[in-house]
Amino acid sequence: PLRRGLRDGELPLSYAQQRLWFADQLTRGSAIFNVAVAVRLNGELNVTALARTLREIIARHEVLRTTFPAREGQPVQVIVEQVEFELPVTDLRELDQAEREQVARRLAEEEAQTRFDLATGPLVRARLLRLGEAEHVALFTMHHIVSDGWSKGVLIKEVSQLYEAYSRGEESPLTELPIQYADYAVWQREWLTGEVLDKQLEYWREQLAGAPETLALPADRERPAIQSFRGGRYPVAFTPELTENLKSLSRRESATLFMTLLTAFKILLHYYSKQDDIVVGANVANRNQAETEALIGFFVNTVVLRTDLSGDPTFVELLKRLREVCLEAYAHQDVPFEKVVALLQPERNLSRQPLFQVKIDLDDGLMNALELRGLMLTPFELPNDVGKYDFQLLMTTAGEGLRGDLVYNKDLFAEATVSMMSGQLGTLLHEIIKQPDARISMLEEVLAEADKQHQAGRETDYKNSIQQRFKQAKQKVATVS
Repeated sequence: PLRRGLRDGELPLSYAQQRLWFADQLTRGSAIFNVAVAVRLNGELNVTALARTLREIIARHEVLRTTFPAREGQPVQVIVEQVEFELPVTDLRELDQAEREQVARRLAEEEAQTRFDLATGPLVRARLLRLGEAEHVALFTMHHIVSDGWSKGVLIKEVSQLYEAYSRGEESPLTELPIQYADYAVWQREWLTGEVLDKQLEYWREQLAGAPETLALPADRERPAIQSFRGGRYPVAFTPELTENLKSLSRRESATLFMTLLTAFKILLHYYSKQDDIVVGANVANRNQAETEALIGFFVNTVVLRTDLSGDPTFVELLKRLREVCLEAYAHQDVPFEKVVALLQPERNLSRQPLFQVKIDLDDGLMNALELRGLMLTPFELPNDVGKYDFQLLMTTAGEGLRGDLVYNKDLFAEATVSMMSGQLGTLLHEIIKQPDARISMLEEVLAEADKQHQAGRETDYKNSIQQRFKQAKQKVATVS
C-alpha cells in the first residue's frame, strides 16, 4: 500500500527523478529541463492573493521544497520544512507600449532559460510583470525533476481554487494531501523489485528484441557526432470537422484518438523511411494509484511503441495492431524507461536518443482550464527551441480542433522539409477519413502525388522568382542607361 512515511533521514529519488538527475549532470545544469508557464492577465489582479496562493501551493507540496544534493556520487532527496517565498514584481508601466511588450518578452525568455541548481534549490520560481494598471504577465518556472504535464493541471486547478478563496478573504478550501511525492518514491523503490520487476522487464525484453536502433528518415544534413538539442517548431492544425471525424472513427474501431493519430503518423514515417518496423516513444501519466492524482511531481514515464507495418495492411487493420501494442505497453508502464534502456543496453551514441528518435504526445489542454476571479487569461507564448528528438509530434485537443507543433532537430532537417511533412500528415488524415479501409500502399500513393504537386509548385515559384529578378535587372540597366 502507498502510505505516508517518516521523514527521519535522506530519502531516495524515484527512478524517473534519478534518470533526470544524471541527465542534468551530463548537460551541466542546462535549462532544457525547465518547465515554464507564462500567462497574460487582463483585469483587476489581487497581487496579495496571488502571492499567498503560490506560497500555499509550495507549502502544500513537499516536492516543491525539495533539493537533490549528491552523497558519494548518488543523489538524495532533502526536504526543506519551510521556504521563504516572495513574488517579485517588475513594473514596466513607464515604458511605451511597444517597448513594454519587447521587454516583457525578453524577461519571460530569460526567466524560462535561467538554470536551476538541483543541489541547493529552490526548484520553483515565480515573477510578475506589470504592464499596465489592469495588465500583467505571470511567469512560473519549475525544474522537470519536480513536475510533469499532469502536474501543470494540478497547479492550474489549485491556483484557481486558492486565488478565488483568498480574493474573498476566505481560507484555503483544499483538503490535506494523503501522501507526498517522497512517499511515492519510497513506495516505488520497495514495490518495483523482485518478481514484479522481472515480469515487467521480460515483456519489454521480448517486445523490443531485434528492434532497429534508428529510424532511417532522409535528413537534409548529416547527423553531428554530439547532439546539440537545437530544435525548431512548425505549427500543425486540423479543422474541427476533421477532428470530430477522427474521434468518430476512433470510437467505431474501439480505439482512442491518440491511437488513431499515432497510426497515421506511423504510416507517414513508413513512407519516408521505407522501414516496416517502426519504433516511436510516447509519454504515459503513470499515476495508477488514486493517491497520486492530486500531487505535483515527476511521475510521467516513457513507453516504447513498436509496430509491424509489413504485409500492406489497411488503415483499420493497422489501427487494430497498434491498439494491441498500446494496451500491452500501458499494462507494463510501471517499469521506468531507464530500466528498459539498461536492460537492452543499446549502443551508447551521443548523437541520438536511445531506443527511439521520434516521439508523439497528445494532451487535453488543461492550461485552457485556468480561470481567476475577475481576470481574462491568455497564454503568453514562450519560444521553445529544444529538440531532444529527431521529430516530436506534440498535439492538444484544447480549443477548436487538434492543434500543436512538429518539433524537429535543426541539425538534421530544414524547415521546408518539416512544412511538407506537416501538410502531408493533414492530407493523410483526410484520406483516411474518406477511405479507412484503404491499404497503406494506396495511402502512400496519395502522399507521393502530393509530393509531386508540392515539388512542381516549388519549381514554378523558383522560375517565377528568377524571371522577376531578371526583369528587375533589365529595368535597372535601362534606367542607368
